[in-house]
Amino acid sequence: MPWTALTHPPDTLAALALALAVEAASGYPDALYRAAGHPVTWIGRLIDRLEAGLNRGGPGARRAGGVLALLIFLGLVGVFALALTALAGLAGPVAGLVLVALLCASLPAQRSLHDHVARVARDLRGEGLAGGRRAVAMIVGRDPETLDEAGICRAAIESLAENFSDGIVAPAFWIGAGGLPGGALYKAINTADSMIGHRTPRYESFGWASARLDDLVNLPASRLSAALIVAAAALHRDASARGAWRAVARDARRHRSPNAGWPEAAMAGALGLRLAGPRVYGGRRVDDAWMGEGRAEAEPTDIERALGLYRRACLILLGLACAGASLALMA
Repeated sequence: MPWTALTHPPDTLAALALALAVEAASGYPDALYRAAGHPVTWIGRLIDRLEAGLNRGGPGARRAGGVLALLIFLGLVGVFALALTALAGLAGPVAGLVLVALLCASLPAQRSLHDHVARVARDLRGEGLAGGRRAVAMIVGRDPETLDEAGICRAAIESLAENFSDGIVAPAFWIGAGGLPGGALYKAINTADSMIGHRTPRYESFGWASARLDDLVNLPASRLSAALIVAAAALHRDASARGAWRAVARDARRHRSPNAGWPEAAMAGALGLRLAGPRVYGGRRVDDAWMGEGRAEAEPTDIERALGLYRRACLILLGLACAGASLALMA
């Protein structure tokens, strides 16, 4: 098997299935993180250096610098991922596939997302508002001090839904489409958007290209995420697939984000909640549309219901990867 097969189905789908299973079971090992960091931290350091050197001048110069920075670091990430794939291919068909799958397992974040969201419910119950605010501040950007119990619970569920799309389904989609290079390039784009894709005086021009590209590469995953949540709701006795589908059809396009509304609306409709709506970031109120038509008074039990739905959606995603790999092998 030439190493280039590791960037095309059926091997990319087989690597994806194994990567999802490994990451769900073990997450990213703490010892490895302490010793070597994480791909996101490596990408972040590169972005910081490029930003420091290229984010200068007027708006036009900053936008051009942002485009150049994006091209440079995507080129470097792509070449590095291709080199790792080539080295893995030297180990042979089976060993190479396993090595690529283990590398790909660093890109989705099923386990860590689950654990962070579960902690919000646990700390809210055990430590009250102070504990809930502290826990939810780890996963959302809004001002935690403005949140009551219902706001904390909604924020945790919204983060679960949105990050299911861009933290799990999107890297899985691009791994399946292009192997380790596809997944690594997606992660680089998403990390750049999270660091410099903000509408602030410093980043509005420089991060323009990163933010627009992130919207584009997340488009297929956001729709797939909504479909996975609808399917998961059909398998969850305490959720409504019909409600999820109705909320997506009615509300998804009303969200200020072109992608976040899809999984958030699906989650809201499935659980009979209202999510999104007005909220505060950095002292600034953001008026967004509500997703869903249920109750806004979310509770810790709703976080646990959302996590149950999330686990089923992750299992369906894994099942699709396994089925896709099997069909590709038979073709």
